[in-house]
Amino acid sequence: MKLLAVRRLLRIQRVVIRYRLDDLLFALPLPWFLLAVRFALPWRWFPRKTLTLTRGARLRLALQDLGPIFIKFGQILSTRRDLLPEDIADELMLLQDRVPPFDSQKSMALIEEQLGQKISEVFSRFDVEPLASASVAQVHAAQLKSGEEVVVKVIRPGLKPIIAQDLAWLFILARAAEKLSADARLLHPVDVVSDYEKTIYDELDLLREAANASQLKRNFEGSPLLYVPQVYWDWCRPKVLVMERIYGIQVTDLATLADQRTDMKMLAERGVEIFFTQVFRDSFFHADMHPGNIFVSTVNPWSPQYIAIDCGIVGSLTPQDQDYLARNLFAFFKRDYRRVAQLHIDSGWVPAETKLNEFEAAIRTVCEPIFEKPLKDISFGQVLMRLFQTARRFNMEVQPQLVLLQKTLLNIEGLGRQLYPDLDLWNTAQPFLERWMRERVSPKTLLGNLHSQVEQLPHLANMTRDLLERMSQPHAADPPAPWRQRKDDWFLRLLGCAHLGGGAVLATGGPLQALGYWPAGVMIAVGLYLVVRR
Repeated sequence: MKLLAVRRLLRIQRVVIRYRLDDLLFALPLPWFLLAVRFALPWRWFPRKTLTLTRGARLRLALQDLGPIFIKFGQILSTRRDLLPEDIADELMLLQDRVPPFDSQKSMALIEEQLGQKISEVFSRFDVEPLASASVAQVHAAQLKSGEEVVVKVIRPGLKPIIAQDLAWLFILARAAEKLSADARLLHPVDVVSDYEKTIYDELDLLREAANASQLKRNFEGSPLLYVPQVYWDWCRPKVLVMERIYGIQVTDLATLADQRTDMKMLAERGVEIFFTQVFRDSFFHADMHPGNIFVSTVNPWSPQYIAIDCGIVGSLTPQDQDYLARNLFAFFKRDYRRVAQLHIDSGWVPAETKLNEFEAAIRTVCEPIFEKPLKDISFGQVLMRLFQTARRFNMEVQPQLVLLQKTLLNIEGLGRQLYPDLDLWNTAQPFLERWMRERVSPKTLLGNLHSQVEQLPHLANMTRDLLERMSQPHAADPPAPWRQRKDDWFLRLLGCAHLGGGAVLATGGPLQALGYWPAGVMIAVGLYLVVRR
């Protein structure tokens, strides 16, 4: 793995040099001594053909060459037009579904290998030219023998070695950061990379994606908010997924959405509602909601419905994290900063010795300026930077289990900014949270919780009975219970006459157990007699 990691580092260096990505760094307002470094770089002494490309195109091509982890990073960046220049954001949008496809013959051979049948035996029509291509897979349009229009998704070959090399470097950097920086330790970089490792490998298993899509479809069955295509399980394999073909408008195609007179305000508000419904009602959320995976139905533009595809990455929260997050957001919307500060201390996200008043004042200073403002007037980049500074000041630890949620929230915010910049995020989300908090304490919910507790009673009764039986009739091979161990075990072991702590003593009690002690008793008695006599 170390040799592969070194080779991968050299590969990254070659790509950086080929596309002159160092130009993007030196274009920043850096100190003079850092700017002087560029004259010492050998590759800058020779002209390169790639300099004829725009900076956005060079960045996009470099991310494409470096593979899926870097492509996904570019996809996330593409949704943050508030943080990027327009030309770079436009180029990075091409990474969402226009990554160069791999050879179609390899794709068809892999499909036949996975299905165990010829393509002509399964499909009445199969389009050799890919319909779309992304970082880890590409999609072909087809028609089943039974007549359904479908898409066939197939994993790119040879991805695992590349991902393993990139992850090896991420782990090296994360461990080094934890050792060298106290601030980095608060971010738990190793845990974050471990979570990302699990996520990226899960995405390579299309059976998992099929199961996620089926679950998400059930959660929104009959909902006007979100539609999820049907999965055809008979033709799904670890590297091949067959699902219903959908027809919609890509969510970033604002011109087409405007032509059909889509209600953009409702579309943006429903996007926020879908996010909070997935997180708090279902605790099962689509965690890869970049624009390439989101479409809008053409059926009712005055009541727009989202269509979600590519459910390879999903997230969930424990009931504890779900509860703390909801209460934090609810207090935040109420501008109850003292409550927010107290919840962070109670949850252990900041040290228990944190001064409540100081933490409350710091949160108020960061959050108060962004209330009652539409998305277009809020700089989330500055807000996040100030929040990180506050977190560092109070030794607040980043929660790795919330990283996917934060990534998804950034995607949603980026989409909302494009669809309807005047969206009031707070007024849209607050009613949903209030309704959810009321439902948590409703008689129906409390009765359901009581019913689940009652269902556990037989299991608890069996556990109690087994424990009592073991206490009354311990097995000979079991070590003695802690309350039955003699305090002088160390002395008896020293004499070599009994092995109470090692589990070799007869634990049945009575005369048999007493026989194990008589040599020690005789020696003690003799010793006492000699002392008294002397």
